[in-house]
Amino acid sequence: MPWRETQNPYIIWLSEILLQQTRVDQGMPYFYKFIDNYPDVSKLAKAEEREVLRLWEGLGYYSRARNLHATAKLIVEKYSGIFPQSYNELLKLKGVGPYTAAAIASFSYNEPVAVVDGNVYRVLSRFFGIKDDIASPSGVKKFRELANALIPIKDPSTYNQAIMEFGALHCVPVKPKCENCPVSAQCYAFGANEQSSLPVKNKKIIKKNRHFNYLAFVWKDKILMKERKGKDIWQGLYEFYNNESSEILDPGNLLEKLPSSELTIVKSSEVMKHILTHQILFCKGHIINVNSKSAFNAIKGALDLNEFSINQINDLPKPVLIQRFLKQCEF
Repeated sequence: MPWRETQNPYIIWLSEILLQQTRVDQGMPYFYKFIDNYPDVSKLAKAEEREVLRLWEGLGYYSRARNLHATAKLIVEKYSGIFPQSYNELLKLKGVGPYTAAAIASFSYNEPVAVVDGNVYRVLSRFFGIKDDIASPSGVKKFRELANALIPIKDPSTYNQAIMEFGALHCVPVKPKCENCPVSAQCYAFGANEQSSLPVKNKKIIKKNRHFNYLAFVWKDKILMKERKGKDIWQGLYEFYNNESSEILDPGNLLEKLPSSELTIVKSSEVMKHILTHQILFCKGHIINVNSKSAFNAIKGALDLNEFSINQINDLPKPVLIQRFLKQCEF
């Protein structure tokens, strides 16, 4: 992996942010896109947030992209474009937690601080027989203290990479390769046949169902959209008018509540399902032709929407659901 062949803190930081909640095979193309567009932190700092979100489109967890951009600007403005060179200073950066700070500190500056990811939790819990819940604050603290007690002063970067790769390639979640393991004789889980029960993670995520009813208002080559704001999902991304409700609604009922009768439904999508960490989204979209400029303006004003050309919306950062809607309706 390219970020494991360099000590450049910018590249390591970028890769770690991209790979949070993301598989390597999914994140790799985005890594190269960002490096091509923003080869250093100053280039990223100068970019418009909309450009960064557009490049991030499809990767999810968009707060990562906003934090990435904000931190790039901070590093240029406060640190003259030079990354902080210690774990404790790196922790002060927006969007940088203990894992990312440890990765940059050890891989870039060889600081002896442990990187504790899911792979490291698994290796340590199995080898030492630790049954503390890795999702609990006390469990996190215990594993982090153990990992830092084990890390060598000499070459901590290689050690961190080695233990993570050992967990990713050998001590895997299902069917670990215990028969070829060089430390199986000392491993608690192997001796007790408890590989499948370790590590312990008791926290269950309760997902909330949400229903989005999208209406895309079109007049000639113009279309209405709006930027999502506030602290909800997809902040900074653009979507069509969204009537969120307890269920998917009949489009006729949606149109009855609007300040115009000059509206015609021309296309509708299927009900689309999109799963997020804490939410399950159900969405159905409709393309609505508006029959006059005056009606178009009335809709625009009443619903606080913005007007774009059809070509312009291709360059706007949009949620995956909106992309799927546009594809289904061949917009």
